Amino acid sequence: MNKNTRTTSRPFDPVNYPQTDADIVAHLHAVLEDDDPALLAAALGDIARARGMTSLAQATGLSRASLYKSLSGERIPSADTLFKVIHALGLKLSVSVREEAS
Repeated sequence: MNKNTRTTSRPFDPVNYPQTDADIVAHLHAVLEDDDPALLAAALGDIARARGMTSLAQATGLSRASLYKSLSGERIPSADTLFKVIHALGLKLSVSVREEAS
């Protein structure tokens, strides 16, 4: 390797990678398995940033600043905010019975 060759890296940010609807659904399924509302908020925040926070703010009627704070993963947003964001992102929730480990 040449001594003059430099390798640079950037912190991982899921917003930098294209995500299909199937990828988003799989990611949210995995997040929901952790039973952590702050993690769910952060995952929705990643999706929102990838799709455009300004358009999400318009669709939800919430300010961009409020959305950034609510979806940072550092706090647990209200159910009202979560439902507005989920709906505005074109997602829907479904419920199923949890399979218990034998």
